[in-house]
Amino acid sequence: MDFSLSDEQRSLQNSVRQFAQKELPPIAKKVEETDEPPNLEIRKRFAELGYLGINLNSEFGGAGGSHLDAVIVLEEIAKISIGVAFPIFESCFGPSLAIAHFGNNHLKKSLLPKICSGDIVLAVSMSEPGAGSALTDLTTKAVVEDGEVILNGTKRWCSGAGHSEAYVVYCRMSDEAGAKGIGAVVVEKGTEGLSFGKRDHHMGFRGIYSADIYFDNARVPVENILVPAGGFKKLMDAFDLERCGNTTMSLAVAQSAFDFVLEYTQDRNQFGKPLIDFQAVQIQLAEMKLKLDASRLLLYRAVTNAEQGLPSITDSSIAKCFANETARDVTGKAMQLMGGYGYSREFPIEQKMRDAWGWGIAGGAIDIQKVNITSALVGRRFNQRAK
Repeated sequence: MDFSLSDEQRSLQNSVRQFAQKELPPIAKKVEETDEPPNLEIRKRFAELGYLGINLNSEFGGAGGSHLDAVIVLEEIAKISIGVAFPIFESCFGPSLAIAHFGNNHLKKSLLPKICSGDIVLAVSMSEPGAGSALTDLTTKAVVEDGEVILNGTKRWCSGAGHSEAYVVYCRMSDEAGAKGIGAVVVEKGTEGLSFGKRDHHMGFRGIYSADIYFDNARVPVENILVPAGGFKKLMDAFDLERCGNTTMSLAVAQSAFDFVLEYTQDRNQFGKPLIDFQAVQIQLAEMKLKLDASRLLLYRAVTNAEQGLPSITDSSIAKCFANETARDVTGKAMQLMGGYGYSREFPIEQKMRDAWGWGIAGGAIDIQKVNITSALVGRRFNQRAK
């Protein structure tokens, strides 16, 4: 078992890192200051470099690379800014992978090349006001009628809502209760009957839109059905890979905070010597490094085991849960080591901490991942509704 990257992967990592450090900081600064996504030009630049859909089949415009290649690219970009990295996240780990695995030829040919070219970002719309962790409680309904799908309902907490060009919408497509009635439909921005609520502004995640989505007799062709009623398991299998993207974002935030504070503790002097010469600081840095390496190995295991398909819910949940907690812990330690400078907006750590907390909420909360892990251990799902 070899835990090192190949020569080709190290070369990819170095080239992405050089590009990110040279070209992206000014863009990232603007995203953070304005809370607006980067313009279309950076998406086109990502496409030109082959970063968008790097793990998608070349038949549809991707680079035909591995999921590990996608992790390598996403981490280096997200170290600079998760807002700037968001189109890569969606193209490599988001609903585009559900299209690639389960979509019909119409959806694959109409969406995937545009995703890889940077012309569109495809977002996923899952949660609702009354259905977050209890996702099978969703009520947004889709009815097939005369060759069209008619959608009605409200969605919430959709990252990219109002800015992304298309959405994979989880909806109830039959009267069967729970998961059996759930499927998914692709709805493009501009569809009549589709509208967006007031934009949310979060503690972190600046540059990533979020808003309620309203469907009022929104009509799309029947070819836009990604999976019909009863396809909930397929959707969640694909979402296990999205959790690996979430894991990568957490790792990138934590690693970049660690890199900054490691240098800071060597440059900053107190009591006549560098901070790193204090044993307490050495212990904190070592603990941070331990958790970062463990997070990366868990992530690499999940995506490597998924190269012939999609990751297991166990691998992806363990990786996400551990990396989410690591990001919060590492950014907190980094801020403490920097003292008042860490709390200042003149330095990047306060932003890293704000972003770190979000990933443990998005994509399934940390405690939900722990329930998933225990379910896998005992071989059964737990009924949270049982008295």
